[in-house]
Amino acid sequence: MINAGSSSLKYSLFAETHDKRLERRTDGGIEGIGSDKPFFIAFDDDKYQIDEYHWDKATSLDELLAFLIEWIEKFLAPDHLSAVGHRMLHGGTLYDEPILVTPEVLENLRKLIPLAPLHQPRILTVIDTLAARYPGLCQIVCFDTSFHKTNPYIAKLYGLPQSLTDKGLLRFGFHGLSFEYVSMELKHIDMHAAMGRTIIAHLGSGASMCAMIGGKSVASTMGFSALDGLVMGTRCGQLDPGVILYLLQHEGMNAKELETLLYQESGLLGVSGISNDVRDLMKSDAPSAKTALELFVYRVVRETGSLAAACGGLDSFVFTAGIGERSPEIRAAVCEQLDWLGLELDERANQLGELKISKDTSPVSIWILPTYEELMIARHGARLSAECEAHQP
Repeated sequence: MINAGSSSLKYSLFAETHDKRLERRTDGGIEGIGSDKPFFIAFDDDKYQIDEYHWDKATSLDELLAFLIEWIEKFLAPDHLSAVGHRMLHGGTLYDEPILVTPEVLENLRKLIPLAPLHQPRILTVIDTLAARYPGLCQIVCFDTSFHKTNPYIAKLYGLPQSLTDKGLLRFGFHGLSFEYVSMELKHIDMHAAMGRTIIAHLGSGASMCAMIGGKSVASTMGFSALDGLVMGTRCGQLDPGVILYLLQHEGMNAKELETLLYQESGLLGVSGISNDVRDLMKSDAPSAKTALELFVYRVVRETGSLAAACGGLDSFVFTAGIGERSPEIRAAVCEQLDWLGLELDERANQLGELKISKDTSPVSIWILPTYEELMIARHGARLSAECEAHQP
């Protein structure tokens, strides 16, 4: 499985066991692409570091990708790749299920680049490179928008003319692979919570929240793009469209400058002027760091109210992803401001990072469930790889 992000190339290698389970053999990737010091790091199945490599800023994406593929080949020897799954950010209105890559699918995915200009091209580059190196290799794309296909039509609409709606200007929602995995895990742990009214908060550098009823998505904080909703590491979150008009008309910004501002210079980094990392902001005494963290929590709390309304109430709340899984301070701040909704936090369980962190008396159960998007992609890949033979020449 390869996850090509805007500044990273992450991978995970899974092997199928005799009882048809998928076990991770290694994972890691190249971080800091586009920065002064991109680096590669790899771990074995026990998460012990097994390799590391560094480059300078002049190293091209093609060189980095070639290194990653060659490293995977060396690790696999004498085994071979049977299939590769990809996390594809956007499926538009064309795709709402994982699908095998074919020439027709690739052509359609290229048409969706305007919907995800920072992510889609890089993913397509990886697919093209693998296809050239391994002709006939089974490749599968899994869409981050798929999980939200169950949203009611009215929840997908913007107040725009029908002619624009017909062109695909709709609310799609993202982080679907994470929400899908966490919702499945919750069913194994507490079926009552999973089949009730649930909010999952995927809080990481990219952040969004999903409202579910009976395990199916009914609303998301993200919409047409991955910019909407919560304040994120470097992304602005919800923004009045009038701000865009102002920046265009009075600050003289062009489309590319706006893209850079909204995707890379805003969010926690922009507000604090210090860092996009919650851990750095927690350590800082700067007032702007405190403001950034307070804004992050405020947006989570406010969006929770909106999503609870979409669900008609709330039975369970789940924290996941980097911040959600590893920051007891953020979890505590969110729950404290949501006590009116029935969230009663067990402070000791929260500090220890236990699975369930709500008091026994809490009307809303509160959970910490690690996400595992890579395994979700691997599962879809294993399911679809059997179809590859039918597509071989």
